[in-house]
Amino acid sequence: MECRVGCAACCIAPSISSKIPGLPNGKPAGVRCVQLSDDNKCKLFGKKERPTVCSSLMPSNEMCGKTTKEAYLYLEYLEMYTSQK
Repeated sequence: MECRVGCAACCIAPSISSKIPGLPNGKPAGVRCVQLSDDNKCKLFGKKERPTVCSSLMPSNEMCGKTTKEAYLYLEYLEMYTSQK
């Protein structure tokens, strides 16, 4: 499966605790990553500076759903679930 063009749910919904260029302390959940272009594409895609957590995310039917809204809801659920542990 490939990413839905313009979705970027995985770059906004989850928190990222590792360093990101432009965000040395990572980013909180629900905050747009500074490395997203205006058309919602990762500026670090394929580069060594891209955080491991980002490069390890793989699009799937479960995570991405049928719409961007479904992807956000799923990722927000995961964020809430993992933050409670």
